[in-house]
Amino acid sequence: MKLSDFNFDLPDDLIATRPARPRTASRLLVATPDRMVDAQVSDLTDWLRPGDRLVLNDTKVIPGRLFGTRTRPGQAPGEGVAKIEVTLLSPDGAGQWHVMAKPLRKLRDGDVITFSEKLWATYLGRDDDQALICFNIEGDDFDAALAEAGKMPLPPYIAAKRAADARDNEDYQTVFARHSGAVAAPTASLHFDDALLDRIAAMGVGLTHVTLHVGAGTFLPVKVDDIAQHKMHAEWGQVSAKAAAEIEATIAAGGRIIPVGTTALRLIESAATASGRIAPWQGETDIFITPGFRFNITDGLMTNFHLPKSTLMMLVSALMGTDRMRAVYDHAIAHRYRFFSYGDSSLLLPDRT
Repeated sequence: MKLSDFNFDLPDDLIATRPARPRTASRLLVATPDRMVDAQVSDLTDWLRPGDRLVLNDTKVIPGRLFGTRTRPGQAPGEGVAKIEVTLLSPDGAGQWHVMAKPLRKLRDGDVITFSEKLWATYLGRDDDQALICFNIEGDDFDAALAEAGKMPLPPYIAAKRAADARDNEDYQTVFARHSGAVAAPTASLHFDDALLDRIAAMGVGLTHVTLHVGAGTFLPVKVDDIAQHKMHAEWGQVSAKAAAEIEATIAAGGRIIPVGTTALRLIESAATASGRIAPWQGETDIFITPGFRFNITDGLMTNFHLPKSTLMMLVSALMGTDRMRAVYDHAIAHRYRFFSYGDSSLLLPDRT
């Protein structure tokens, strides 16, 4: 398939820069193969059945966007100074991180980037389009300094419209975030509050937590017209033995497995065995789901509305069919749903069970 097969025109004013409040007030477009219903996230229990199971990504977003100044060893004070923006991607051990640095061309080996009085890093070199840096501190000291100096790494389409602020520290984090490591939120999960989770559990729907540390690669554009040539960035994830057992038990009992967000979906499908069962799993996944993919675990998906020509648009098209997703997005645009990370959501039910 071609990249153009996943393109659509989106009015700029439908890109949400703030989330709905309360979280469950977001709109929810429920789509089956032959029906579309306009609802709200607070209505989610109307579409779930006792015995179903939601799979939630409990990753925690770190304030991984840093603004600093570069200095060059051996130069006089005031010389060799430049502003550098860094977005953390993944740790590489011993205080080293792969990062996105702008502008990367202004960095040379040995340069020091100062982010605050407590936090600075040495530039070690580049790996393709990423930079490798080593921070001056590790562990709890690093976490504390990052919390002071860093900002929430808002997606580029929001950051282009406004700077991150204190509200984003709460808005861009799920209520069940547990394990730090993501540089982007599992945004479909931002619509949940504790009261909704309690109502879902009370009706007999299971809640299973998995962890996928979402990377900034989720926002990188697909640059090849033949999508089969696209290479996904790897992200670390874990499906615990407890999570795998809960999912297996639900499948055996005839319940539906509905991941909340494409990150949870990609993780459980990565953990699926050749026999179509799920097993405990840990590691990096670069699974790329496009039309024609055979879903082993997933029966439905709650997800926000995605960017044109994105890998996530390809994923939802694989689940529902390209023509059906085109119709869903036409409906969402015509009815002025809010798009992307802080936007509204959808519940996609392909009726596989």
